[in-house]
Amino acid sequence: MKRDEPVQQLTISMLGTTAMLFEAPGALDLSAQRRIWSLARECATWPDVREAVPGVTNLMLTFVRPPADAKALARALRDAWERADELNIEGRVVELPVVYGGEFGPHLADVVEHTGLSVDEVVRLHCAPLYTVYALGSHPGYCYLGGMDPRIATPRRKVPVLGLPGGAVSIGGVQTGVSASTGPSGWNTIGHTSMVFFDPSRDDPATLAPGDMIRFCVERIIR
Repeated sequence: MKRDEPVQQLTISMLGTTAMLFEAPGALDLSAQRRIWSLARECATWPDVREAVPGVTNLMLTFVRPPADAKALARALRDAWERADELNIEGRVVELPVVYGGEFGPHLADVVEHTGLSVDEVVRLHCAPLYTVYALGSHPGYCYLGGMDPRIATPRRKVPVLGLPGGAVSIGGVQTGVSASTGPSGWNTIGHTSMVFFDPSRDDPATLAPGDMIRFCVERIIR
């Protein structure tokens, strides 16, 4: 869920017969996300839970076999959420040099037009926060980040880009992120970083994990 969408209600739904999706109530913020991390840690210990996968203000459980009583399991999940404390993961801080604008940021001008800010102001506001990795998803190694300044929030594009390259730094709604590999995207690309976010040859293929933090810094701005 994004902040430019309606506030999420608590919902629990089955995904097929061997998975369940929990969607937390409220808006996207770090406090709620820390409770999701806590919920994931507890649910991972439950019998027949194969995996507990945290998303952005949601949690997916996959099961070894279809639950015998899905309604009872949903009640247990609600109860666990009610008592879940915030889990503060002390991750590492990674600085990402970014080339903003030009061929590397073809939609920077669109962000400038939407926000009414200058190029320098957009870049400054984008680089100011220390972003927290809320979850991994979308594609291998991709980090959903929280903490972007709402002054540079820009709606997603009506027509997605089909071949957005890996390393593309983009804004979609009130979130920003970096593409880990080439693929389609409806976000506004404002720059590019050379960091590799996913390498299947490594023991731990994903470079970052929930709780890690990212700070963007200016390598250069192409006007």
